[in-house]
Amino acid sequence: MLRDPQEQREEKEHDARVLPDSQRKPRDEEIDIYGLTHIGRVRESNQDHFVIASLRKQVVVHFTSLPDSGALAQLAERAALVGMVADGAGGDVGGEHASRLAVEGAMRYLVLSMNCYYAAAADDDTFADALHQAAMRCHAELLDRADEDHMLHGMATTLTLWLGVWPRSYLLQVGDSRAYLLRDGQLTQVSRDQTMAQELVDLGALPRIEAASPRLMHTLSSAIGGPQTAPTVTRFEQRWGDVALLCSDGLVRHVPNERIAERLRTMRSARQACEDLLQDALDEGGTDNVTVLVARAVPR
Repeated sequence: MLRDPQEQREEKEHDARVLPDSQRKPRDEEIDIYGLTHIGRVRESNQDHFVIASLRKQVVVHFTSLPDSGALAQLAERAALVGMVADGAGGDVGGEHASRLAVEGAMRYLVLSMNCYYAAAADDDTFADALHQAAMRCHAELLDRADEDHMLHGMATTLTLWLGVWPRSYLLQVGDSRAYLLRDGQLTQVSRDQTMAQELVDLGALPRIEAASPRLMHTLSSAIGGPQTAPTVTRFEQRWGDVALLCSDGLVRHVPNERIAERLRTMRSARQACEDLLQDALDEGGTDNVTVLVARAVPR
């Protein structure tokens, strides 16, 4: 039996009022999210790119006798929320191309693979594999593009992609653009830097990251388009009150975790947090491009 669109809307509004915040999915107006990127104070070009997007279950009305078919289209539900940061390498032209192509390619693959969101409800492995394949396809596309244009030879990029399918999140990581989670006032880095310094620490060859040289700390052991790419996908639960942060290393080169945590704990909005963190990086030198994305769910 077909249900009236108005009835379905009223049912969703009723659920939002009755269900506790811990059980219901945030409505669109309860998503506080913002992102920005800045060239910094030293670089001549910005090789960072980012995207924030909602992926929706689409309603396409082909034929109807209803006088207002737009009411049906309004039922389209948010299936996932995507945040993505890419930090290019390989020269001004190559780095900018690499990060842009990676973001565009990953977004294109996600849009064409909407079925993976429905599979996620029953099979995490299938969903994680879809994200892994998105990274590998981007990697192959960059290698092909570099072969076609010698000016782009050696281009590569990081790719950190946060995809929220409430109440779960999936983090795709290649390179050293970071993802943080502030939960109950505690800041945790949920990504792992894919750098030579981190590899040596993990192998026991270095006692701690602080002992590494700047060169090792900023040399990628894995990158989209690089000599080696090793995408990792991590799954974790989302909660009301969590604050997520994605950033390029232009932020963490100058702003310590303690300062990041303070900014997120005292934030009034995602936009204000992004702008304050950017200013912190610029005030401390701004030696690299800076990209910051912040997101949280705020009950209304």
